Amino acid sequence: MLNNILHVEDDEDIRSIALMALQAIGGFNVVQCSSGQEAVQKVQEFTPDLFLLDVMMPGMSGIETQEALRKIPRFANTPVIFMTAKAHREEIDAFKGSGAIEVITKPFDPVTLSDQVRAAWEKRK
Repeated sequence: MLNNILHVEDDEDIRSIALMALQAIGGFNVVQCSSGQEAVQKVQEFTPDLFLLDVMMPGMSGIETQEALRKIPRFANTPVIFMTAKAHREEIDAFKGSGAIEVITKPFDPVTLSDQVRAAWEKRK
């Protein structure tokens, strides 16, 4: 069952909107991080069912963050959804090829974000 989401996004406004969408509308328990480095540290205190990762971030990209999180044995198989403004078919295919279960394009609709996340979670089975 999907309850806990670790959301990593460097843009404060997007974090705020996503938090409202995922918690208030979706009912998820969400921990947010502003960087990949912070996510690697915080994940030790929180057991997410899913990683929701921005692709383009300073420092560690979403792909690099995914790789770092997957090196932690208990998170090696935790599903990942990427969020990105780069929505060309070849880029989406590359993100999915890296192990992501879905790619959500930005700007996203806050009203439907939780449904998109839930649908990707259900489809992964």
